[in-house]
This record gives sequence, C-alpha cells and structure tokens, in this order.
Amino acid sequence: MSLTDEELVRYDRQIPVIGYENQVRLKNTSVLVVGLGGLGSIITTYLVASGIGRIVVVDHDTVSLSDLNRQILYDTSVLGKPKALVAREKLSKLNPNVVVETYVEEFTYGFGERIVRDVDIIVDALDNWETRFIVDKLAFKYNKPLVHGGVEGFYGQVTTLIPGKTPCLRCIFQIIKPVKKRVNVVATTPGIIGVIEANEVLKLATGLGELLVNKILVYNGLKNEFTIIEIRDVDCRICYEE
Repeated sequence: MSLTDEELVRYDRQIPVIGYENQVRLKNTSVLVVGLGGLGSIITTYLVASGIGRIVVVDHDTVSLSDLNRQILYDTSVLGKPKALVAREKLSKLNPNVVVETYVEEFTYGFGERIVRDVDIIVDALDNWETRFIVDKLAFKYNKPLVHGGVEGFYGQVTTLIPGKTPCLRCIFQIIKPVKKRVNVVATTPGIIGVIEANEVLKLATGLGELLVNKILVYNGLKNEFTIIEIRDVDCRICYEE
C-alpha cells in the first residue's frame, strides 16, 4: 500500500520527521480505542490526524453537558446523542482517508472477543477498572499491545503493555478493586495524558523511539512534573492465561 497524492500533502509536515515508509505503516495499522470520554476524544483525534488507517471505537454512553469540560469531540449541539456516532462523523470529516468503525456497546468480555482479534493495537481510554481489566485480559489472550492511560484530578499515568515482555495491568495494579465510581478530573489532564497515549501508539506502529514498556509515566499537573516508575518483575499467573 502506498500514499496518495492527497495524503502526501496532508502529511507533508510529518513525513520528513518519521519517513515515507513509516507513514505507510501508520496507514496499514488498525487500532481499537475503548472509551470515548476525555482520553478517547484526544486519542482518536490525534490518531486520525496522524494517518492511522483504521480505528475501531467503542462507547455505549451518550453526550452530557458535564462531559464538555474535557471531551473535545463534542459540543452542545450533540447532547444526548451516542458518543460513538458523533465521533465517527467528526473524525471522518477530519480525515476521510481513515476508516472509522464505531460500536455503541458496553465493552464486555464476549463483545471484546469479537473485535480484539482483528486489530493491531489496543488503547485503554477508560475511566473504570472493571472494564480495564477485561480489556487487559483480552489483550494478553490475543497477544495485542495495550496502551493504558488513566486520569483523576490533576494527575495521570501511562504505560504500554506487551504480552511476553511486560506483566499485565492486573498484575501491576494488584491492589486496585474494580469498583465503579465517578472520576473527577481537571479539563487539561485528559488532554495531556491522551496525547502521550496517542504518541505511544505511533511509536508502536512505526518502531520509532522508546516505549513506556515496564515503566509507568506519572503526571502531576500541580507541579508540572513527570516521573518514571520502573516496574519490577511480577510473578504473574494471569498474563498468559488462555
């Protein structure tokens, strides 16, 4: 697969940085983004703008007024509409070259099995650990790289998980109890963390740079600090379960 004349112009500022072949690699990459809230809005926007060839997005929620402080894909004209359908329309207008597949579905294990196997990379853009651990288990079952991000208040974190090279999310965050609660967050935090997640996807797709593998990047917005926490070896019985 090659780039069209239109794509050469569209990515004119990016190709000199990453190279023609890597732009083609982006075009040949398919990404699943689970969640279209504050993180998902940012992640999908930048992946589509960057030229990822196919994006699959999943979210069962509708747009509410309280979303609009951080979820930049939406505005007051789409209140009450399914986020996934609004996202497909806006992302397709941003870059018609990208295939945007949408599911207005809750991400359950059974549903996830049907779509995870057909993508190259999975992105966690969720706000609850119960669903995160489902995504995590499927990523390791089907040997898919998983970019995890989470936010709360002025704080956020990102790590990239690769089956066979890193422990799974459940192993890293063993003390987390998967209870559902509302996550309160400052508008800018998902923007910062979401861009970093999108950047990890671009590096996974192209092979450029150094990934956050066996590392957790922790962001403190109150102090403008980024800290890297090294992940120690974890004796994991979950990572390689069938």
